[in-house]
Amino acid sequence: MDYLQQIGFAGLNSRIKRLSDELLYSTRDYYKNAGLDIEPNWHLIFLLLEEHESLTITEISQELRMSHPACVKIIKKMKKRDYIDTTTDKSDSRKQLLKLSGKAKDRLPLFHKHWDACIETTKDLIKKSPHFLQELSEFESLVSEENYMNRTIKNFDEL
Repeated sequence: MDYLQQIGFAGLNSRIKRLSDELLYSTRDYYKNAGLDIEPNWHLIFLLLEEHESLTITEISQELRMSHPACVKIIKKMKKRDYIDTTTDKSDSRKQLLKLSGKAKDRLPLFHKHWDACIETTKDLIKKSPHFLQELSEFESLVSEENYMNRTIKNFDEL
């Protein structure tokens, strides 16, 4: 057993991070091997813009519960590779509306095929844990209700 497993709850955060990194880097390698010029964290933005046609960065960050700066960083990379077009909002010139470019729309069927393969891989990995997604959602809800820091402060004060 590896050390993080051995120490139980003390290693949980590190195990989640390690797993996240492994999935991210492995997906990045898969995309590179398949000749795709996209990043794993672009997937959700492609899906949102495909569904909504146009959104602001603020709307995307709210939908994904991701920080605004993180979204800006991803969007800049996507724009650099010509996957995102921007226009100024007619009702508020301070807002930039993001849309999928023609290149993105042309490549979406190919991307979807790869994303579907990734989904099947994920299903294979968790097939022995049929309640994994439900339990993950419950864990996320608990952290949303009261963040980890506040919970830890309360626990510290009770020790």
